[in-house]
Order: sequence, then C-alpha cells, then structure tokens
Amino acid sequence: MIVVRPAREADVPEVSRVLTDSIVELCSLDHGNDPAVIEVWTRNKSEDGVRAMLLNPANALLVATEGDVLLAVGCIVDGDSIGLNYVDPRHRFRGASSALLADMEARIKAAGHSAAQLTSTATARAFYLARGWQETDPGAPRTGYPMRKIFQVERSPRQARDPAAYRSRRSSGRT
Repeated sequence: MIVVRPAREADVPEVSRVLTDSIVELCSLDHGNDPAVIEVWTRNKSEDGVRAMLLNPANALLVATEGDVLLAVGCIVDGDSIGLNYVDPRHRFRGASSALLADMEARIKAAGHSAAQLTSTATARAFYLARGWQETDPGAPRTGYPMRKIFQVERSPRQARDPAAYRSRRSSGRT
C-alpha cells in the first residue's frame, strides 16, 4: 500500500537520488539530454539542496512510500503551490505520483485554499491535465506549463438540498 508522509532528515539522500534520477531519466522531453540543462535543473536536488527544502518553513516536503521503499517525492510551497512531484523511474506506473498529487491537493484544500497552482514540465503535462488541472495560459511559448486546479466546494447534505436558502442564511448571519 502506498503511504504519503512528511519527509524526514533520514530521507534526504534517497529524496535527492529520486529527484535527480527522475529528472535525468524521465524528463528528456524537457532537457533534451543536454548536460548543461540537466546540471542547472538538478543543482538544488543535491542532499544539501534537499535538506534546505526540508528545513524551509514555507515548504511541506512529502514522500510516497511502500514499506521502506521511497517511490516519489512532492513538495507544497507557500501553502497552495505544488513545487515538486517526481517519481523514481524504477517505480513508474504504480500510482505513486497520483497518490502523492491527491494527498497534496487534499492538504492544500484542508488548509482552506480554494485552488492550487503548479508549473508542469512537458513530460508531466498530460498527467496533470488528466487529473483536472487546467493550463492558465495555453499556447504561450514557455519552458513550463503554468496550471491551476480549482477545488470543488464540498457542501453538507442540507446545503445541497437548498443552496439558495443556505446562502441567504449565511448572508444574514444565520447558518
């Protein structure tokens, strides 16, 4: 079973490896196997870079695991932005990235945000589109694809039966 949890100091070496391997092996559509591009992209994915992400209070660094195996790495930045979602190439197509994305979306929504944003790679663009994300500026030339997902507001059964009455009670101060 895939479990998503906050990253810990002990995870730093493996998080660094997963991020780097994922970029190098899976994102060739984006970096074109250009060593200079890969070097710039992976520069902050070193153990020191990962440790800095982990210690940054604006970040929620998360890992998807199955037992003791780290499958994927994600990060929520500033409460409502997804800054990372990378899968270990050895564990693709097992649902780890989907589980991680669903968990990050739930955390963002639980924090009171009605939407989230991210910038997708060309490699991951179809993955996000298939999960309800929308491009915010389709067709513009870019190196990434800015995306946004608006969360559906969950209503109580009472609200669902009579949303107009609920709105009028809320505006009058009665709930």
